[in-house]
Amino acid sequence: MIRTAHFILYVADQARSRDFYARALALTPRLDVPGMTEFDLPGGAVLGLMPEAGIARLLPAMPHPATAQGIPRAELYLLVDDPSAAHARTLAAGARELSPLASRNWGHEAAYSLDPDGHVLAFARTLEAGR
Repeated sequence: MIRTAHFILYVADQARSRDFYARALALTPRLDVPGMTEFDLPGGAVLGLMPEAGIARLLPAMPHPATAQGIPRAELYLLVDDPSAAHARTLAAGARELSPLASRNWGHEAAYSLDPDGHVLAFARTLEAGR
């Protein structure tokens, strides 16, 4: 039985990414030690930030994450009450906008940005019927 889901993003600079996600998500890390920063996400999930060098040491048989520079490596899609405000906060924290807030054909209104390490960050909400 799964009790908690942890999503780990590999980052070039742990402190920079910690500061970015603290501002973008308006959250304080629950853990911040050399090698791992964690944020509790609503719903019980955990977002982890691990330095690329750390995962390369831990799992040396896999390609080094830095070789994917510029290629989106993961997407964090978060349902929130106000995606416009969350997206604006993320851009102010230093993200690059990929797509402004818009209605999507899967029934959400979503905005997309790119974090400093090339991960896609999306904020969305469910559209009301007929909208």
